[in-house]
Amino acid sequence: MVSGGPYGLEDAVGQAGYGRCLLLLIAIPILWSLPTALMIGELASAMPEEGGFYVWVGRALGRFWGFEEAWLSLAASIFDMALYPALFVAYLGQFAPSLTAGHRGIYWSLGLILVCALWNLRGAYSVGQGSMWMFAVLLTPFIGIVFFGLWRAAAIIPFVHHLGAPGTLGTLHLGRPGGGSITTALLVVMWNLMGWDNASTVAREVHDPQRNYIRAMLAAVVAVSMSYLLPVAAVAFTGMPAKMFATGAWVGAANAAAGGHWLGYAVVVGGAAAGIAIFNALTLSYARIPAAMASDGLAPAALGRHMKNGVPWASVCACCVAWALCVGFSFDELVELNVLLYGSSLVLEFVALLVLRVRQPDLHRPFRIPGGLPVAGLLAMGPAGLVLFAFYSARNENLGPVRTPVFLAAVVLAGPMAYYTIGAIKRLRGTAEDAASQVSGR
Repeated sequence: MVSGGPYGLEDAVGQAGYGRCLLLLIAIPILWSLPTALMIGELASAMPEEGGFYVWVGRALGRFWGFEEAWLSLAASIFDMALYPALFVAYLGQFAPSLTAGHRGIYWSLGLILVCALWNLRGAYSVGQGSMWMFAVLLTPFIGIVFFGLWRAAAIIPFVHHLGAPGTLGTLHLGRPGGGSITTALLVVMWNLMGWDNASTVAREVHDPQRNYIRAMLAAVVAVSMSYLLPVAAVAFTGMPAKMFATGAWVGAANAAAGGHWLGYAVVVGGAAAGIAIFNALTLSYARIPAAMASDGLAPAALGRHMKNGVPWASVCACCVAWALCVGFSFDELVELNVLLYGSSLVLEFVALLVLRVRQPDLHRPFRIPGGLPVAGLLAMGPAGLVLFAFYSARNENLGPVRTPVFLAAVVLAGPMAYYTIGAIKRLRGTAEDAASQVSGR
């Protein structure tokens, strides 16, 4: 749910250069991923409920903020989930551009969404096992890239020279290489390293969640970080200019590393598998949120319908339809909107962590972040600071004819409007039912 391998990381290399991209890949896991993993480890072990972060925020801050947390997460998912069909189509087109030309790319994207919807109806275990196998498939070509990249390196001095060459492979200082944007690179790296809380929504379907969540989180932080760092460092040895990196560029990097096309074809297969694997796993996560809200009366009751295997089938179908409507946005727009909305929901989760530490100190926490409240507060500063920087950097951006901050404000404010509208409808319905019962009683 967090990573499909280095696929999708290409724009960070192209925008920042090898040196700065490597620095980001070292710093962001420390400031962003590790604090989030620890926070989730504590809250998921204390409250392993369907709905995950929606339940945590609601318990700490009340129903309104629980609803807003779910609203922001689902809004982020709309833009997040449109990225993975696009990734699938980008790599599929490497086999033969005619496969994805014109409207065919959209048809492939819709087909992927349909396949993943049907796969999710089989249950969490089927999705989990499939994700593990596809992760092995998509990561295997990068083992080849790392091996051949290091093999082709003549010495460490050329590698350092490549890291520092301005306008080609980037520089180690924080200037802009070849017109690239360090802010765009930061957003892309944050996107590639977020999603740690997504596994919390399926807590009821996980064996021994109090023990397994924190183990999975900490192991994943290390595995994901290394799966990004090693291929980027290895490709720097090949001499391939960083400015050539854009979505799908790992194919060229593989060819440059291996000196032939066979590894590039393996990367294409892995890239297509990555789009399927991440979309499939995140469908498992996001679809549980409307189902949990329906059980609380904050979403239509129909979304709470489950199959015998525990899958909220109505919510799965509704989410997939909504995601299908967003196929076609540009990569940069989707990443920026996704990071900003997801980051806002993540800040609420850290607030819930701190509030629950104060209000419910006796809550059973099989895993607890060591160091007490001060350490928990310090951990929250890294993600919060990065989110604030992302908002600041987007202040002059446009989404079509609309300013990005205006669009984001509209999405955020639509949450309270929806909450109070639902409340008003429920009150009116309750009043009508009371009146009907009084008439029938007479």
